[in-house]
Amino acid sequence: MAEGLLRYEAGDRFAVFSAGTQPAPVRTAAVEVMRELGIDISCQRSKGVAEFAGQEFDVVITVCDKAREECPAFPGDPERLHWPFEDPASFVETAEERLVAFRRLRDRIHGRVMVLLGE
Repeated sequence: MAEGLLRYEAGDRFAVFSAGTQPAPVRTAAVEVMRELGIDISCQRSKGVAEFAGQEFDVVITVCDKAREECPAFPGDPERLHWPFEDPASFVETAEERLVAFRRLRDRIHGRVMVLLGE
């Protein structure tokens, strides 16, 4: 969701990439709540951080504590930001609760993106 929100809000101002320490398929609930904002992330794929080894980035953002601990060093000494969010799929039971939790997470990430962009 962070990749989709940053791409959407930043437009062509940044090249945006995302990766995980333990890649998994993009969750259906994430696709659904992003679609509510008119953002289609259905074609995004989960990538591992190893796919980006050796590349330089200006900013590296981690979105959970585990990612911050396991995120490798990237060349060029990028600025590191940490946005500690919990995976909503890990603590909800019903489909409706999941959507509510994903909406809440989407909105929190969106707020952080807007602050990052100075808007």
